[in-house]
Amino acid sequence: MDISHATALVTGANRGIGRALAVELLARGAKVYAAARRPETVDLPGVEVLALDVTDPAAVADAARAAADVDLLVNNAGITTGATLLGDLDGVRAELDVNFWGTLSMVRAFAPVLAANGGGAVVNIASALSWFAFPGAGAYAVSKAANWNMSNALRLELAGQGTLVTSVHLGAADTDMMKDYDGPKIDPAEVARRTLDGVAAGDLEVVADEWSAMIKASLAKDPREFYGQFLGN
Repeated sequence: MDISHATALVTGANRGIGRALAVELLARGAKVYAAARRPETVDLPGVEVLALDVTDPAAVADAARAAADVDLLVNNAGITTGATLLGDLDGVRAELDVNFWGTLSMVRAFAPVLAANGGGAVVNIASALSWFAFPGAGAYAVSKAANWNMSNALRLELAGQGTLVTSVHLGAADTDMMKDYDGPKIDPAEVARRTLDGVAAGDLEVVADEWSAMIKASLAKDPREFYGQFLGN
């Protein structure tokens, strides 16, 4: 895909990885719709701002009508509540509502738009946590695992209209969401660069950092090797 001629819509474009993606898209010559639940917080000159809550079907439908020229849909909007599966069920539902159902709602609404504009591409921002679970992040891990395999399924369902589906995986990024995390963090600008390089190359997955690559490689091994550190054996 030629990013310089793309018309992109980025969800959650007001901060973090979403904002970095919008900045990088503009730098590469794309037209950008920057969507956010609070559009007044989008501070990027050169974008077209859209008010969008991905959990609101009416707002999603409005966005698809307003941005009918889109050929690159970037599903970046996501949340983490810290919910565990045996804890706050409202938190579990909230994460799935945004990270899975909201993303799927966007793809369902924009699939005909992409088809009408030549096929284009869908980018779903997933996580290294698509491939493992970590204590205290059970709901997030489940939602991102669903997001990842949704990308796999959508890739097959959209192949007939020529739409690329790219799943992006990373560990911790230096964003507001991870401000309390004390560990290595990737620069959101680097995530944006690697993501768009991957889309331009037609990649099905972008593994944005070494941590995610290590986690993915561990899936071929006995899970005791990974989870033993948490299980005390």
